[in-house]
Amino acid sequence: MSTQIIRRDPFEMFSPVEGLINRLFQEPFGMNVPAIEEGALALDISETDEALVIRASLPGVRKEDVNIEVHEGVLTISATREQETEEQNEKFYRRERRTGAVSRRVALPSMVADNLADAELKDGVLTLRLPKSKKDSPKKISVK
Repeated sequence: MSTQIIRRDPFEMFSPVEGLINRLFQEPFGMNVPAIEEGALALDISETDEALVIRASLPGVRKEDVNIEVHEGVLTISATREQETEEQNEKFYRRERRTGAVSRRVALPSMVADNLADAELKDGVLTLRLPKSKKDSPKKISVK
């Protein structure tokens, strides 16, 4: 019986790029990797028996400034947050609240009936419910 020693780099957590490269070669190709994923908007995607549920944090964004599209299994969410007007006599010591545009494109894990979608923006959280399409259900094919 042999013992295997695995050398770990104690500074690995401080190098996210190196960690991603290492993970790329350690995980099997094609496992849990979406075909399309672009943007910086953080999303939670979950599933019920009837629908996909997508939640996105959009603090300070008005519903009029949110755009949602589903096309050929790809969900696109984009939003803009306008800069608030400043008082001329204000002097900022720190300015961290972000303004501008944010977006995200992600491949959906199943087909959806996008014409029956429901979206709600409440307390800075966008909740999108996309009913699953019946087209995605398995079909039995008889052999002739």
